[in-house]
Amino acid sequence: METLVFIFSFSALGILYAMNTIPEFQEPYVILEIGVAVLVIVFLFYFFITRGNPPKDAFFFVFAEFSFTCVIDLVSALEYDGIISGFMEFYQKTGEPYLGTAYAIVMCYWDGIAHFIMYLMMISRITERKGYRTLGLFWAGSLCANMSVFITGIVAGKYGSEIRPAFWLNFVFLVIPAWGAITLFRRPKDRPLTGGYNAQNAQSMKLIWRPLDLMLVLLLLAAMAFTILRGLVALDSPLEACSIYLRQYEPYLKDPVGYPRVMMLHLFFYGLPLLGAFVYGLLMPGCTWMSDWSVFFAGVAIQCQWAHIGGSLHPRTAAPFRIPSDTFWFVLAANLLYTATPILVAFRVQSNPYFFLKISPFPGQTGLPNSEEKDTKYKDK
Repeated sequence: METLVFIFSFSALGILYAMNTIPEFQEPYVILEIGVAVLVIVFLFYFFITRGNPPKDAFFFVFAEFSFTCVIDLVSALEYDGIISGFMEFYQKTGEPYLGTAYAIVMCYWDGIAHFIMYLMMISRITERKGYRTLGLFWAGSLCANMSVFITGIVAGKYGSEIRPAFWLNFVFLVIPAWGAITLFRRPKDRPLTGGYNAQNAQSMKLIWRPLDLMLVLLLLAAMAFTILRGLVALDSPLEACSIYLRQYEPYLKDPVGYPRVMMLHLFFYGLPLLGAFVYGLLMPGCTWMSDWSVFFAGVAIQCQWAHIGGSLHPRTAAPFRIPSDTFWFVLAANLLYTATPILVAFRVQSNPYFFLKISPFPGQTGLPNSEEKDTKYKDK
């Protein structure tokens, strides 16, 4: 089935080519109507071809539908970068002109490649009746971050006065992954939540004897400080440290397109509490929520940082907002380390989960401390 989805998704090229060559299809409201019609037709196509053996999971239709739109995003990015032509010229003028910004181009590459691969993998898992919950949470985090920053940046940035009817289609790709995240969080976990002797041994070790966890705690604390600094810069803090960082390190945070500022505020208000929660989860044993939220936030972090780093380096970003040459490698290394930290936390939790499990009672264990248990037995005698 994933092969059919892959092939059918590229039929989007024919639709784009037809719209690019027929002037009547290039009016703003016509573009919106065609977009809605295409989404409906794609859904009906997959609905009817699977009637004989319908998928057990409704997410199949979501992933198949979104795979189709991934190709459109990839074509948009390639055309803006001058690699191909003849498909999206009309959309650049009367559809969504902000897709020509450096941030949006890099974002479309992520959607057209990374999300497309995720959709095919999850469709394959669904058709084989296998679980995909962990990958689904990663996807939900990535796409929620993608669209929340994108939509807010459009409204708050310099393109807020150039909103066309096609803009409203973006809310479909924000609401559905948000619903998907809630649904996946509520599903039973792929792994048990309780452990035995291994969990007890792992949770009896102090942080100083867990060097990997100690390193992750230090990285998370550094990531929290970095998040606070860039959040204050986005809030126009008069602190001298913020002014120096903005001027000498990341002037891209003040790019008038608005996306960098919006992203830093998202990370400041939503990411910072999660980073603090992960520190707590690495210090206190039995935090079963770590397995889900670390994966979800890893998706958020990698998508945000991909778009942020790529946008700041893209030639469409004006020269005054690019990373200064004398601090280039420092800023790049800091951003890459910031990206890697949540991913390392998620990998740590998934690969060795004993510290984050609840401990189940052992046979014969009454829940009393050993001394009290002995005293009770003695009195019974």
